[in-house]
Amino acid sequence: MLKTLFEPASIAIIGASNNPLKVGHVLVENLIKYGFRGDIYPVNPAGGYMKDLKVYGTLDEINDDVDLALIAVPAKGVPEVLRQCIKKRVNSAIVVSSGFKESGSEGALLEQELKQIADEGNINLLGPNCLGIMNTSNDLNATFSKWMLPKGKISFFSQSGALGIAVLDWAIGNRTGFSKFISLGNKVSLNETDFISYLMDDDETDVILGYIEDVKEGKRFIKAATECTLKKPVILIKSGGTQAGSRAASSHTGALAGSDTAFDAAFKQTGVIRAEGVEELFDMAKVFSGGKVPASGNIIIITNAGGPGIIAADEAEKAGLSLPVVSKASVKRLSQKLPKNASLYNPVDVLGDAAPDRYAAVLDEVISSRDFDGIVVVLTPQAMTNPEETAKHIISASGKTRKPVVTAFMGMESVKQAVIELGKADIPNYVYPEDAIRSYKKLVDYSNWKKRRVQRPDKFPVSKAASGEILRNAVARKHFALGEDEARDCLSAYGFRFPLKAFVSDKGEAAKESAKIGFPVVMKISSPDILHKTDVGGVRTAINDRMEAEKAFMEITTGVKRMVPSALVTGVNVYETISGGKEVVIGVSYDRTFGHMLMFGLGGIYVEVLRDVSFRIIPVTKTDVREMMGEIKSYRLLTGARGEKAVDLDAIEEALLRLNQLIADFPEIHELDINPLVVKTEGAIALDARIIIHGG
Repeated sequence: MLKTLFEPASIAIIGASNNPLKVGHVLVENLIKYGFRGDIYPVNPAGGYMKDLKVYGTLDEINDDVDLALIAVPAKGVPEVLRQCIKKRVNSAIVVSSGFKESGSEGALLEQELKQIADEGNINLLGPNCLGIMNTSNDLNATFSKWMLPKGKISFFSQSGALGIAVLDWAIGNRTGFSKFISLGNKVSLNETDFISYLMDDDETDVILGYIEDVKEGKRFIKAATECTLKKPVILIKSGGTQAGSRAASSHTGALAGSDTAFDAAFKQTGVIRAEGVEELFDMAKVFSGGKVPASGNIIIITNAGGPGIIAADEAEKAGLSLPVVSKASVKRLSQKLPKNASLYNPVDVLGDAAPDRYAAVLDEVISSRDFDGIVVVLTPQAMTNPEETAKHIISASGKTRKPVVTAFMGMESVKQAVIELGKADIPNYVYPEDAIRSYKKLVDYSNWKKRRVQRPDKFPVSKAASGEILRNAVARKHFALGEDEARDCLSAYGFRFPLKAFVSDKGEAAKESAKIGFPVVMKISSPDILHKTDVGGVRTAINDRMEAEKAFMEITTGVKRMVPSALVTGVNVYETISGGKEVVIGVSYDRTFGHMLMFGLGGIYVEVLRDVSFRIIPVTKTDVREMMGEIKSYRLLTGARGEKAVDLDAIEEALLRLNQLIADFPEIHELDINPLVVKTEGAIALDARIIIHGG
């Protein structure tokens, strides 16, 4: 689909100019300067010649086919130029012109017109408001940047032109090779998902990097990213992740789902690696560009300095990496080659006066060892150190193994040439050992992702018709926030258990029904207008006899009417007391980019304070559910901390998968909470639930 964008046989530059200050001049100049081997057709109504090339007055004057059009005319003229491209049957177009939605309402209307023209004309349109693209494999520089990337196996797309320029500068300064560079611009047509899909099967790309501020097509992104990450790593910066961007929400789940939550969930589900900033993006680009993925998190650290070695070991432990001890056989062999004072454990300390041969001895020993699946080499430039010769030994050892080798040659000037040589051999170097370890951990995470086995959920037998009728009736009455009874009945039809319950409308009934259920009981206000009952004094617990039941009824009803005079209070619900177990919360919220999200966390009234929750995009697999359960900080409370019995984790998994099925059947549900879901050693029971339908 995008072949003519990256591998055009011919390019027309509409808006070409002999004025060196114009973008149209730079575009033509770059195509010539960096060796594009296809046909170049400058287009400008003035005609004439440019760089010894004939300038055509219009596209129609070009007798040959045109694969790619670079459009650099004022914004108001772009729609007509795009129509001309479609008439000429140009396959792809890049609009570098600015003045569209980024400039205000008038520009936004122009952009909508562009989209309509592109969609109707079936043309690949990149931009507007972008830098263009580069493809180093065929020397294509279709940008107005003054640089050309060195050749390599990394491809990068960016929604920010300024960040794109910074990456170009970094790549050249660090001699890091790239395959393709794509400036996304305003993404009126082609977007990040199109390029992930294309680069996934691009033989010239081993690693995909990107900077995005949003995603245009959430579900399509998830499908493409999931397929791609099983073939090659995708590392993205996603900006705009503050809580300030989240909308107001009435449910716990909605309030906990901030603007960035859905992206975190989507990245975890698809295997996309998230970089928290530009520096981390570059760090990860280095470690992944080597093309080696470890079989496990077992590493060995080799150092000539105790302090940096300890820092590396501490960081490895924090990251969840393992430092197996060196085998007795290896220790015996190494003790014959290293000084008596050298530490032969892990880290292996070859001492500060180490010449390159000591590093070589350890490397030769460990590259064939089954105990280690990765090697981290730390070097500080001391008086006896020879960084360049040491680098040669590291390069030689790395060439003999599929294990990743990562280095931390500390310092700057003394190790400069050694670092250059390491880079040429695709061995990533970091100034500090902790950065080397953190980046290596990303390799391990990616390795685990590729080995991950996905378990699809089974379909549960449910009463879909019963839930459907409840939801339809609520919509017909324009009751988009279901009452407690409706929510309870809707969820019961999908297999959720609830406590015994009775509705009462006066204090006498309260005493009578409480006795029937059996003391102690719980009472909660019944009102379609009140979602958070505790906040308005609408809950009483540990009611132990008839007198307390009458008193609780009066306190709840009068107190709520005083707190929320506008609320319709229909009565009070009496429940059996559920004792023991652990309280969790499960729920669903809706994200405008990715759709419904499933939520799990520590439950109870403090759920929004503690925020110990995790999310996944629906639909989920059994694997997704188990992973999100294990992510919360309080997971150990559920598995039996401090001698307590573990709760029924299978019951939690089943509850989450039942919600997954409910939302698949009824996508009109906007938000849903079950809080708390009390989980015991066997089974789980929902104490409270709320459902909000789209449209409310």
